[in-house]
Amino acid sequence: MTFDVSGTIPAGPADLVHPGVPAAEPLRYSAFTDHPAGGNPAGVVLDASGLDDAEMLAVAAAVGYSETAFVTGLDEAARRFRVRYFSPLAEVAFCGHATVALAVALAERMGPGEIVLDTPAGEIRVATELDAEGAVRATLTSVPTRSRAATDAELEAALAALGWSAGDLDAALPPHVAFGGNHHLVLAAATRARLADLDYDFDGLAEVMRRHGWTTVHLVWRESPELFHARDPFPVGGVVEDPATGAAAAAFGGYLRSLGLAGGTATRIAIRQGEDMGRPSDLLIDLDPRDDRTRVTGRAVPIA
Repeated sequence: MTFDVSGTIPAGPADLVHPGVPAAEPLRYSAFTDHPAGGNPAGVVLDASGLDDAEMLAVAAAVGYSETAFVTGLDEAARRFRVRYFSPLAEVAFCGHATVALAVALAERMGPGEIVLDTPAGEIRVATELDAEGAVRATLTSVPTRSRAATDAELEAALAALGWSAGDLDAALPPHVAFGGNHHLVLAAATRARLADLDYDFDGLAEVMRRHGWTTVHLVWRESPELFHARDPFPVGGVVEDPATGAAAAAFGGYLRSLGLAGGTATRIAIRQGEDMGRPSDLLIDLDPRDDRTRVTGRAVPIA
């Protein structure tokens, strides 16, 4: 497959947001929300073909969001794009909210439909469509997920850095390390109040996460079998907390599947994230017990 990257992605009838803006200039979107004041902001660079690693990292740091997606190559006719993701501190293999932001930005310029992203984590397919309100909705299909029980040493170190105790956890949802493109420690709080009270050792948790290769710690509370609340500390990316984490949601789908909570047929689960930091976000995950991938759905809107 060959990639031919031009200086801009041509404008068309669907180019409603930033017509004429050079594709190398970062765009700003908020993902998993229908309002710029909610969701998780992400940078989007539609043409990063002329940027090296250091320059992409510098752009991500200047944008200042938890991640920025960079299109480094494309086959426009096939709607296939090579993509890399950078936090302000380092490259990450995959980022869900930046993927949704990128997919929406592309759909607004090229029209809705399926796109294929070649990422460091593997191939990611994203379906985009207009919903009943005329907004673009994106559904990414993760790489194959997996999940395993956390070791005693992993759990002890994480709880110490969080300032939590074993008694703060929901015994029905055991600690796991889940994968959906990146590794995430999944801890289920026993109460909503425990989830809301997040005051952790930033440097201490970052050290634990680097030692074990975790991208975030995915803290959840189960309101019902179909609705979870989540928070995601992200100190390894230089960010105290992510308001919406699509990659963690994908991994969480693998976690639920491994525990037999996906049901006998396809299951849709809502994840509410960001409320405790004033950026409410809504993620939907679809699980099929016959498939080890997770489908993660959300909107994204431009930030002026």
